[in-house]
Amino acid sequence: MKTRRLRKSIIPFLYASIVVLFVGTIFLIESTISKNYKKEEDYQFVSDTIFDHSEPVVNMEIVIGKPYVDPEVKVLKNYYNYKGESEDQQKSILFHEDTYLPNTGVVYGGKDNFDVVAILDGEVTDLKTDPLLGTIIEIKHSDSIIGVYQSIGEVLVKKGDMVRMGQIIGKSGTSNIEKDLGSHLLFEMIINGQTVNPEEYFGKKINEI
Repeated sequence: MKTRRLRKSIIPFLYASIVVLFVGTIFLIESTISKNYKKEEDYQFVSDTIFDHSEPVVNMEIVIGKPYVDPEVKVLKNYYNYKGESEDQQKSILFHEDTYLPNTGVVYGGKDNFDVVAILDGEVTDLKTDPLLGTIIEIKHSDSIIGVYQSIGEVLVKKGDMVRMGQIIGKSGTSNIEKDLGSHLLFEMIINGQTVNPEEYFGKKINEI
């Protein structure tokens, strides 16, 4: 039996045909994928990421800190408790021009120009000067907790700043209420819209309030 051999002139054509077939198959596959991709009209592609509109996540295990770190700082005026003992209430009264005012926060002092720090992470939502209370820094620490730092001397933040717990936001200063207190901080804590005694919340976890 004789073995047939391909003519040398046919071999190039066979190679060319294989290459054309291979390239054609690739093109057909890509074309099919492209058509299927264009049919997915239900998907909307945007340039924003999920982080562009996200809210800060509050760690509920974080312990609320004090608005100062210097061990020499002490309480000068307590929070006025309407249900407290009369003796304690007398120590929680602020005096200004023959007028007695119940203290809605706690006055800290005992040292000049001490550092005032943020009790939690948060955003500086307001920065203003009051004729009686001096410079005031308001920080939204969470949806339910607002810290109001009053009688500030030197201010180290601005409205819109994001601050971290323990960050120095200013220095203690003076105000026109109880001038004899000297350099001090009047700190108010607002929880769920109500002013509370800060001393009862320092050291507590956020999920405990």
